[in-house]
Amino acid sequence: MNYQILRYILGLILIFEAVFLLLPGLVAAIYGEPCGWWFLATAAVVVLIGFALRIKKPTNMQFHGREGLVLVSMSWILISLISAVPMTISGVVPSYIDALFEMVSGFTTTGASALTSVEHLPHAINFWRCFSNWNGGMGVIVFIMMIIPKAASNANMYLMRAESPGPSFGKLVPKLKTTARTLYLMYIGLTLIQLILLLCGGLSFFESLCIAMATAGTGGFGIRDTGFSMYSSYVQIVVTVFMFLFGVNFKFYFLLIMRKIKEAFAIEEVFWYTILFAVASILIAIDIFPIAGTIGGSLKHASFQVATVMTTTGFATMDFNAWPIFSQVLLVLLMFVGACAGSTGGGMKVSRFIIYIKSALKEMATLLHPNSVKKIKMDGKIIDHETIRSANIYLIIYVMLMAVSIIIVSLDQFDLVTTVTSVIATFNNIGPGLGAVGPAGNFHSLSILSKLVLIFDMLTGRLEIFPIVILFVRDTWKK
Repeated sequence: MNYQILRYILGLILIFEAVFLLLPGLVAAIYGEPCGWWFLATAAVVVLIGFALRIKKPTNMQFHGREGLVLVSMSWILISLISAVPMTISGVVPSYIDALFEMVSGFTTTGASALTSVEHLPHAINFWRCFSNWNGGMGVIVFIMMIIPKAASNANMYLMRAESPGPSFGKLVPKLKTTARTLYLMYIGLTLIQLILLLCGGLSFFESLCIAMATAGTGGFGIRDTGFSMYSSYVQIVVTVFMFLFGVNFKFYFLLIMRKIKEAFAIEEVFWYTILFAVASILIAIDIFPIAGTIGGSLKHASFQVATVMTTTGFATMDFNAWPIFSQVLLVLLMFVGACAGSTGGGMKVSRFIIYIKSALKEMATLLHPNSVKKIKMDGKIIDHETIRSANIYLIIYVMLMAVSIIIVSLDQFDLVTTVTSVIATFNNIGPGLGAVGPAGNFHSLSILSKLVLIFDMLTGRLEIFPIVILFVRDTWKK
């Protein structure tokens, strides 16, 4: 492990975190809120620490996969720990654990909240919550790579591979820095389009901005206690459309921009993501028709909830705790699937399920025809053994960590539905679960131990397990 390069790059990340902290300070100044001073004070301390870590340039600039995994996980942990500080020292969120839960939920785009009410929060705090969704959606490291030179030779690929969601990562263009800029330009563009459409729906600029940021990051933080139930049908439909769009692999948009239409629509993952969304929406719409009362209403609520669960956004127009069991089961299953790789959505990713299904079909074909040689393909290309092996190991660790988390959270003595879905919802970065942690509830009543476990789950789920788990491997820290 090259500790010098870790120190040096972490210092840079802390400097950027200090810059991020200035934004809620500016919002507080606009609305005359005293909590802004605590954001500025925290920023001042953090920037000093950041510069102190970068005083001495490393003599060894070697940077490999191990450093990339550790740096990404440490960056997300540090940013979350720091981001919670001004929320607590300002007195807005008295419990630091609750504030930490909120910020980890924000940056991991989970949207699960430990706060009993958000409408009474200062504008600066609500902005900070929603901005964390937006910043975490595309990735903090990707953002930093977009605007700075390489921090170390050969570092960029390892950093983006460690932070980017999905079973594999590929460059859109030859240069990684250009790839990062391309991703963020598309991300910003979609966010601005949604912001304009929400303004056309009669919402204030601040509320439109918060909703657009939370939707873009598929994070799901809202600024109303009633969620989306009180918004107009126009706003709900706009948010449904953009939740779906942000769950699509951004490679699809890149190919469209490059006018490679046929190649874009040939992406298998996007095709099956769309089919799954449409089928699930129709089935749930039929199931909840007696509750919604109209065809349009049932389709609107079903598609909204399917979009928010598949993309792991976490918004809600209705309390789906009250829906029929069939609809609830479908939603829970969709929690595992998630969105596309290369999107801002969470979950296991549609691409992994495609790999698992094709692997199973291959094994059955081999049993019937032992001498046959069959390769697993996606988008017409052969999937290499490394990708398949990584997906299988991911699933094994995923199941083990989820089982351990459920056992620990069960010590709180909540009902089975609450216990299990609280872990599923946080591990897959979805937000609300069922039972006491459903759309009408929150995570406030859980014990400190359970909240710490779920914080770990949110970070592990967002960073695709390996960057967090590797921190607990002894060999990781050998020089």
